[in-house]
Amino acid sequence: MGISVGNLSIDAALASAHDRYIKRHPKSAAAYQAARAVMPGGNTRSVLYFDPFPLTMARGAGAEVWDIDGNRYCDFVGEFSAGLYGHTDPVIRAAIIEALDGGIVMAAPTTIEERLATAIRDRFPSLEQLRFCNSGTEANILALVTAIAFTGRRKIMVFREAYHGGVLVFSGGGSPMNVPFDFLLGDYNDAPAAERLIRAHAGSLAAVIVEPILGAAGNIPGGVEFLRTLRRATHDAGALLIFDEVKTSRCGAGGVQALHGVVPDMTTLGKYIGGGLPTGVFGGRADIMGCFDPKGAKALRHAGTFNNNVCSMAAGYAGLTKVFTRARADEFLREQEAFRVELNEKMIALNVPVQFIGLGSMFTVHFSSRPISHPKDIPAISRRLAQLFHIECILSNVLVASRGDIFMSLPVGPQHKAALSEAILRFVDSYGELIRREIAALT
Repeated sequence: MGISVGNLSIDAALASAHDRYIKRHPKSAAAYQAARAVMPGGNTRSVLYFDPFPLTMARGAGAEVWDIDGNRYCDFVGEFSAGLYGHTDPVIRAAIIEALDGGIVMAAPTTIEERLATAIRDRFPSLEQLRFCNSGTEANILALVTAIAFTGRRKIMVFREAYHGGVLVFSGGGSPMNVPFDFLLGDYNDAPAAERLIRAHAGSLAAVIVEPILGAAGNIPGGVEFLRTLRRATHDAGALLIFDEVKTSRCGAGGVQALHGVVPDMTTLGKYIGGGLPTGVFGGRADIMGCFDPKGAKALRHAGTFNNNVCSMAAGYAGLTKVFTRARADEFLREQEAFRVELNEKMIALNVPVQFIGLGSMFTVHFSSRPISHPKDIPAISRRLAQLFHIECILSNVLVASRGDIFMSLPVGPQHKAALSEAILRFVDSYGELIRREIAALT
């Protein structure tokens, strides 16, 4: 970068970065304008938009992608954790082709559906029985309505700044797009307050749903005692504990629930679980999921044309049993956690208030000199600095999410990690003075 910031403000630094970005991506600029004519905002997925306009991609291979202007990038967006297998895994590709050759839209159960369900249950024993759907959002909605039907209660406890899908958003307290459940809002990683809230509503509480790592709020890990308190308090209240492991199930062979030894009543999965294709999973104790047995009295009906689509089932099964095996999952967690720790050590050595918070292959850059265990620990200025970090990384041919999230994929190699490390160090070298000045102003 080689930028001399002097007394440059964040706004001025962003304006300069945007100018360089615009000059480098004329075809993406034109594609964005064309898309705006037929899609509001030029896209159909809000998180993909960022100023001044998003990149338009042409292709991907392994852990790399190319935009339509011909620029090549190391991909650390990782489809927000869904891209665990990268872009061209040969095992996944072969499984999809085989499924296509056998016919699609079968309107019937297939053997691959049962095999994937068994593989998932073997990895996540809390899922004694499970059902498939089309996304993590669907999985969470279905888990919540299942909890309401099973308990006969209506209230759902969630946590501020949590994200459980496009219609279950609790940043800023909620979203007008949210489904109209009767929500209680708690504070993440505050075990005593959560226990008090559960006890106060014990007679009407159907479920507590929690991300073991608070993803969209900055990949803040849930404390072991916090998660164990939720387990104990929901059990005592007769409410269900739902672990949203849509993202975090990649953290080791059995997800965060296995790492911490906390067994929820229900679990939801998604993202990479379909091998990169659309899939969601919800399930849990057999007595709860028995509500969906058609042979039962007053069985719940669960519809979805593409719930068991053969391509997702085949890709998911190949991924879990041949690529992201139990051994590889544990190894991947160790490798990427060591890399995350190494990045933090470099920031400490440079005496710059930058932290990479998360676990293993999923973490977020935060600009703060203080420990981060709650969303309120993240200063507002950190989000502005993350926007600058995001654009400068793109200009260094490294892709991270616009909010500073970094997701590692299985094909990431030493050269990709080196590129990310170098982009971070260049950013700190260029903007370290600005970062220190802005963070110091908060004290």
